Amino acid sequence: MSSPSAPWWRDAVIYQVYVRSFADSDGDGLGDLPGVRAHLDHLRDLGVDALWLNPFYPSPQNDAGYDVSDYRDVEPRFGTLADADALVTEAHERGLRVIVDLVPNHTSSEHVWFRAALAAPRGSRERSRYLFRDGRGDDGSVPPNDWVSVFGGPAWSRVTEPDGRPGQWYLHLFDATQPDLDWTNSEVVEEFHDVLRFWLERGVDGFRIDVAHGLAKDQDMPDIDGRFATSGPAEHGHPHWDQDEVHEVYRGWRGVLDRYDGDRTFVAEAWVATAERLALYLRPDELHTAFNFPYLLAPWSAPELVRVIDETLDALREVGAPATWVLSNHDVVRHATRFGGGAVGVRRARAASALMLALPGGAYVYQGEELGLEEVLDLPDEARQDPTFARTHGEEKGRDGCRVPIPWSGAEAPFGFGPAGSTPWLPQPASWGSLTVEAQDGDPGSTLELYRRLLRVRKASPALGEGTLAWVETGSPEVLAFVREPGFLCVANTGAQPAAVPAQARGARVLVSSSPVEEDGVVPADTTVWYATG
Repeated sequence: MSSPSAPWWRDAVIYQVYVRSFADSDGDGLGDLPGVRAHLDHLRDLGVDALWLNPFYPSPQNDAGYDVSDYRDVEPRFGTLADADALVTEAHERGLRVIVDLVPNHTSSEHVWFRAALAAPRGSRERSRYLFRDGRGDDGSVPPNDWVSVFGGPAWSRVTEPDGRPGQWYLHLFDATQPDLDWTNSEVVEEFHDVLRFWLERGVDGFRIDVAHGLAKDQDMPDIDGRFATSGPAEHGHPHWDQDEVHEVYRGWRGVLDRYDGDRTFVAEAWVATAERLALYLRPDELHTAFNFPYLLAPWSAPELVRVIDETLDALREVGAPATWVLSNHDVVRHATRFGGGAVGVRRARAASALMLALPGGAYVYQGEELGLEEVLDLPDEARQDPTFARTHGEEKGRDGCRVPIPWSGAEAPFGFGPAGSTPWLPQPASWGSLTVEAQDGDPGSTLELYRRLLRVRKASPALGEGTLAWVETGSPEVLAFVREPGFLCVANTGAQPAAVPAQARGARVLVSSSPVEEDGVVPADTTVWYATG
């Protein structure tokens, strides 16, 4: 457990609020900031320490707000700047910190800077803020290189010059409406320092950095020529992911943040290949924490989980940073579905969450996982809004299935997400009536009450939060166990059959179990149990 004087973020449990799918106050089908404010008590009662808000800034919403047109205001569909200020104030009154999302790799194509770049000639100050390049071939009609978009298709689009002729190309590693910024440009650097100050002075407690590993590009713009995978964690040496020059950006950001009191913090979304590469982002003069994607990607397998946990803790120990564990977010299939779906998937998801919350460091909870929600796999094509779906012509379904608005109450849609009769922006399954907050509240067997118990015990236990763990021999390759001092033992059975507990658990008191423990000395299949051994 962190000492009382340690920064709060070293062992915090932070709840991700995907604003457009959390709660809709005005019936337009989109969640909004007043909707978040109305449900802050849910987060307080759940037992989390903070909330992270996905982007709520002005945006044409071509990529659900990750195409920002103004970094210093609120999208009218989500509320007002006054609503953002009130949300921060009301969260603080409940003992909750607030982290906001920052999108520094690219802006919206509707940002004033990009509109100015389109109106300006090649070589201009306006274009130098982005990555404009001449095309290849005699007439410049071939893209500058072979880079591809994360969302499918080429990573370059050609512009029409002010005189009407075909002109230069601009880089967009995501959608064509998300032009990449050039982080070698001092104006870009200073602009984001000012954006940080704007929100810090409004009281936010930190920032989640979108695509943190993507800001620096090899300025020679070499072809990839199939040398690197087009998806998955970034390999070192890739010309536009995890370039070493990105670290200078974060040293500058850390200098801005450290001028403010209150233990403000950064968390990085950095999809890099190894724990050692991730640790570079967490050196003492850079960022504070980073999402642990190897844990998210690990299968429900004891040997694989042990390997990921060890590699993470070993690498981060070298830089003095805590681990930050995560199982689901707005970009990946919900872990109840990844682990098999149906009753088995939910049972494993509960066990995986219990294991995660027992590990040293902090953790993130994605909205709805505390309700046991699964991925919505049968969304009709006409309802899908993720640009991945459109850019791949439907070959990839995209991320909408994990973004379906969550259910709060009632027996039919919109399940309390919005006013009765309103239509959520994505359709909710009819079966969700049994999974609402209202339906699960007070039910000791519900996933919601499991999360509440886990977080309550975690907060009360001096063994949990930051610290160390020691592995315990279990006698089974499908069972992992570790002790944390003083007096705590975690046992996770990833197998399909009940397993005998290790010797340290015999006679110990069960604190929490992800599934009912019906026999002393036995951990049920796909179950994690917390024991008090002291």
